[in-house]
Amino acid sequence: MIYRHHIAPPRAFSQFSHDLIRHPRLSSDAVRLLTWQLSLPDGAREPLSRTAERARIGACAFTRAKRQLKEEGFVHERRLQGPGGHWVTQQLVSNVPLNAAEAAKILGRMPVHTPSADVSPQVAPSRRIPAVGAPTPPPTDGYPRKDPGENTSHRPAEPEQKPEPDPEPAPKTTEPPEAARSLVAALPHLSPDLRRIPRGMQDELARLVTRWLTAGHTPAAIRTHILRGLPDDGTPVHRPGGLLRYLLQDVPPAPTPASSAPASEQPTPTSPPSRLAALRECEGDHVQATLFRPTGDEILCPRCLGSPPARAVRHQRPGGAPTGQPAVATTCSYTRSMPG
Repeated sequence: MIYRHHIAPPRAFSQFSHDLIRHPRLSSDAVRLLTWQLSLPDGAREPLSRTAERARIGACAFTRAKRQLKEEGFVHERRLQGPGGHWVTQQLVSNVPLNAAEAAKILGRMPVHTPSADVSPQVAPSRRIPAVGAPTPPPTDGYPRKDPGENTSHRPAEPEQKPEPDPEPAPKTTEPPEAARSLVAALPHLSPDLRRIPRGMQDELARLVTRWLTAGHTPAAIRTHILRGLPDDGTPVHRPGGLLRYLLQDVPPAPTPASSAPASEQPTPTSPPSRLAALRECEGDHVQATLFRPTGDEILCPRCLGSPPARAVRHQRPGGAPTGQPAVATTCSYTRSMPG
């Protein structure tokens, strides 16, 4: 059970219709904004935005309340240009809904309030003082005419433009041979790091391999060069196609066999030192090669000559004359007694 008690205010009150306060499509902010505006004294020019600030209505709530009031016909706005070129916005607030024609008729009888009326005389612009002389219109015939006879400037002679040579025709792209394609197709089997070669790069890699084959490199040499370029510290290869492009970009000269080089270009064997030139290798039975300094044409070292089983015979070297030297043994063989 609810009871109501009314006391009529003696002053400063406004009368509103119950339909306005109980409107089903107006929010509480819209009703507060409308009743606040209708309670202002006659002649007040307070805009709705200022009323919303005084009524503690936020920006979003004010936008929503103003839209509801315009949709229901309680608020109407129009924008027009007043005296002095100033654009003003007129707002009409009513306690009953009005259509557009009724609102335009009421706004047409209202005076246009311009902001210049509120400007104090101290800050108002002063009267302009006209300039000396009669006003003259600006020239409209373009640039002023010049006498070509008075122009004494001499521009340097422009250099003769040489005809541009015809652009070289673009090289024809040739298909790589089947040997290059086969080598590129077998690269994934060469190392686990090369298993993810993009298919779109196979033609490019085949053309690079073709350059190596044309330069004289063998497929085995190309594979060895690729294996040497792969990381050997366990680093994973994320882009094998880019790595192969980098390894095959520069083509070194192919190695030439030593037999094919002319005699003048072949390296000459270096002569032994002078103190070793007089030594000769013994032809006797030695585990390792033994050098000795001969006194004549002997082919055995003094150790082999001084062995008991050795027999000294006079020897004539092949292709030479008999020498008067002591007999030289042709063989050096002896039997060692084995224990047991």
